[in-house]
Amino acid sequence: MIVVERIDPNGGSAHRISIRGHEIVADMSAPDGHDAGPDPHDLYDSALGACKAMTMLWYAQRNGIPVENIHVGVVRDASQERAGIYKLTTRIALTGPLSDEQHDRLIAVAAKCPVHKLMSEVETQIETVAVPRVGDPEGR
Repeated sequence: MIVVERIDPNGGSAHRISIRGHEIVADMSAPDGHDAGPDPHDLYDSALGACKAMTMLWYAQRNGIPVENIHVGVVRDASQERAGIYKLTTRIALTGPLSDEQHDRLIAVAAKCPVHKLMSEVETQIETVAVPRVGDPEGR
C-alpha cells in the first residue's frame, strides 16, 4: 500500500509518499506550492522513464548484451490534456559496445515495459472511498 500524507498542515502543499519503507516528497511548483519535490505529473512521467530503463537493463543482463549506461529522458506535452491527450516522448541513449542489432532490440524492448503498456493499453479504474473521520461519534 502507498500512503500519502500532508507534511505541513499549516499552509504548505508538500506531501510525504511512503512506499515499502521508502519516502518521496511531492509538492506543487510555485506559485501554488513551494516546489519541495516533484509534482504528481512528474512522478507519473518518471514512472515511464524508470520502467523503460529497468526493462532494458533486465533484458540486457539476461541476454548478455553489453550495455554500459542507459539514459531515458521523458518530455511532456500536456497542452491538450484537457482534451484527453497527454503526450510523453521518451528519448533513449545507450552506451556500450553494442551491435546495431543489440541496440535496436533494447529500444524495441523499451516499448514493452509494463508501465508503457499500463499507460497505453489498459483501462485504469479508480475508486475513491472515504474512511470514517477520527472522533466522529456517528462514523461519518
